[in-house]
Amino acid sequence: MSVPVGITVPKLLPITGTFAPAFGAYFVLLGLRVSLARQSTHTLLGDRTAPEKAASDPKPKPLSTDQLLIATRAHANFVENVPLALLVAALVELNGGDRRILTGSLATLLFLRIAHVELGLRAKNALGLGRPVGTLGTWGFIAGMSSYAAWLVKSYWGF
Repeated sequence: MSVPVGITVPKLLPITGTFAPAFGAYFVLLGLRVSLARQSTHTLLGDRTAPEKAASDPKPKPLSTDQLLIATRAHANFVENVPLALLVAALVELNGGDRRILTGSLATLLFLRIAHVELGLRAKNALGLGRPVGTLGTWGFIAGMSSYAAWLVKSYWGF
């Protein structure tokens, strides 16, 4: 459908729309890392490379050092959490949520998702502090925004 010249179309989700490109760019970066890890390990399918064995060490490397596994989990975890978080944020915005709260919350979520990977999964043995902080913070965001979204529409249900 085209919009005739001279008619202004209101921006319905300016805050969520401001943050969506940043989340999208980080999603692409995570996907690129998976592709590069697949190419460097010649692993076309699956999330783990074949265990490497040194002649003097009969034990394979621990899985936490498998860069393909780390890259795929970082990407998958992003996909598991961010779409729902953005959807709930959009519902809050559409139902009149406070713009400052929404802006601060989405900025925090972006920081938490980056910390989860860069300071967590990509840290030594994939056990950096960013991992629990990012996970718990993301869950807190989703729970908090979901509660806020419900509170914004409480009058619809007669409360």
